Amino acid sequence: MTDLEQARAIISEADREMAKVFERRMAAVRTIAAYKREHGLPIMDRSREEEMLREEAGLIADETLRPYYVSFLKETIGISKSYQHRLVDGMRVAYSGVEGAFANIAAEKIFPDATAVAFSDFASAYRAVEEGTCDCAVLPIENSLNGDVGRVLDLAYFGKLYVSGVYEVEIVHNLLAVKGTTMDEVKTVVSHEQALGQCARYLEKHGFETAEAVNTAVAAKMVAEAGRHDTVAIGSAEAAAKFGLKVLESHINDSSNNTTRFAVFTREKREPGDEDARFLMLFSVNNAAGSLGRAINVIGEHGFNLLALKSRPRKDLAWEYYFYAESEGNVASEAGQQMLEALRGCCTDLKVLGSYEREVRM
Repeated sequence: MTDLEQARAIISEADREMAKVFERRMAAVRTIAAYKREHGLPIMDRSREEEMLREEAGLIADETLRPYYVSFLKETIGISKSYQHRLVDGMRVAYSGVEGAFANIAAEKIFPDATAVAFSDFASAYRAVEEGTCDCAVLPIENSLNGDVGRVLDLAYFGKLYVSGVYEVEIVHNLLAVKGTTMDEVKTVVSHEQALGQCARYLEKHGFETAEAVNTAVAAKMVAEAGRHDTVAIGSAEAAAKFGLKVLESHINDSSNNTTRFAVFTREKREPGDEDARFLMLFSVNNAAGSLGRAINVIGEHGFNLLALKSRPRKDLAWEYYFYAESEGNVASEAGQQMLEALRGCCTDLKVLGSYEREVRM
């Protein structure tokens, strides 16, 4: 056998071995895709990919071959993601609003291959997941300017779902008009009350009258259907495209720091991983002096940094409150488990709503 024939035989043998390894790898990818669908996790995990590339490249002893191996890995990751996208095809993601609303935009950014399903309100979207008609729900929990979304926190406290991740979506407000409209024709601006409030200085500067709509996308739809040049909407560029409007002026927010945090709610609880660095909790305490202070002290005494603590009326008990807490740290660690055990001793109820590595800005 010549050197060439021997080299070709080695390649053929390696290819046969790679075929078996490929099937094993794709079987594992299939398992991961099923887990992500069940727990409402996106296919893309850039930090995991970067970590894997760094670690795997070090397995190649010949440094001159490492860049080629990294390219090979990137192709393999791309194939794996393509396969996962096909496997999660048909996934249904609930959101509150209509097409073009910021919740719709968030749902499609987080789950680009899923079917986004619109519901009239937060409760309906939440119940769709509880009842199994949707795989997960993307709901807002806080806006950087307007604060927390109390109705969603109430659903989290009284409901059965868990949070698998939190995503930040930039809110960019634009003036949307019927094509052919000029600024000097505009008299009335219609939108959701929060959007109007977030553009108050701009509206006052131009002396526009305002009218409220259920949400920004509904406002855009109203303007499109009316076909008038004197009435415009505040909404997203996506809403403009959806309803055939033009962006008359863009980025009209009073503040450039306008983001909304969306949580993904799922039926199955995602078990915390070693890399998790944030967690969400819901709890209540006895209505007695020092009860809340003891709970807060427990969190700090176990080395966890409390990022947010918000109270909400329980509704089922007059003048009783529950608390929503966000903290840094890994709740699955030994310190985290000790903290939870101590909290159970001083709280009347306690639920770890979710744990995740970090917030993702979409």
